[in-house]
Amino acid sequence: MIHLPYIISDLDTHTPSKTGIFHSVIVDTDGNVLCSNHFPIISEKDPGIENASDLPHQVTGPLFVGGNSEKNWWVYQIENGSSLSPGLDLISLRTIEGSIPFDLLAILGRAVQLVRFNKTTAFCGRCGERNAMKEDELAKQCPACGLLTFPRLSPAIIVRITDENRILLARSPQFPQGMYSLIAGFVEPGESLEAGVHREVFEEVGLRISDLQYCNSQPWPFPDSLMVGYVAQYLSGEIRCDGIEIEDAQWFSRDSMPELPGKLSIARALIEDYLSS
Repeated sequence: MIHLPYIISDLDTHTPSKTGIFHSVIVDTDGNVLCSNHFPIISEKDPGIENASDLPHQVTGPLFVGGNSEKNWWVYQIENGSSLSPGLDLISLRTIEGSIPFDLLAILGRAVQLVRFNKTTAFCGRCGERNAMKEDELAKQCPACGLLTFPRLSPAIIVRITDENRILLARSPQFPQGMYSLIAGFVEPGESLEAGVHREVFEEVGLRISDLQYCNSQPWPFPDSLMVGYVAQYLSGEIRCDGIEIEDAQWFSRDSMPELPGKLSIARALIEDYLSS
């Protein structure tokens, strides 16, 4: 089994533990994490503001992230652009993810999504009344019309396609220069995950695939994706890039790989799994 970051595995995400010690982090409304020396500030003091004497009047919360018998994790929300004490910075999770242990990365990934959920659902989408957080589930409810709003999750597929001793890699115009990755895309309404894989592959590179198998999944809080990973075999067709989502796609052998995506992504994990097989 491929081991991936951003996955909450050993925490109760609904009820704080009676024995867990209070721990908190601070995240702004754009998903940046309050850091000192490029490492997240973690506090055992409520309201979680250590070394930041000018912040208490600017933060709201906390929201419960998860807990176990040792620690209960909470997140405080701070508005983007807030003034900070010297030595403190608000840094994107993508920037610092490579220097953070997997267990903390999972907590921060969930914290970022909770703050975004809290910010973007402040008001009812149907009648405009201010929403209230429910106590028995992770949702908000409008006190006027009763509409329930849940955190947004956007399911997306990603697939590793191989043909004997070669692997298909493609690049988006938004990728860093020289970087290639796997075919990926969001699932559409009324579509199964498997149908989404076949559609995305044909739309983006004009290929047909077979032997589609589920491999693994990964929460990806940039901003709210759930990546569902598959592996498949090439069946037929010639590479034909759509020119919009994909500007180039090629078959690569194990000894001629291009620059690959970040090591903490499911894309990289699926590629590395192929390279080590």
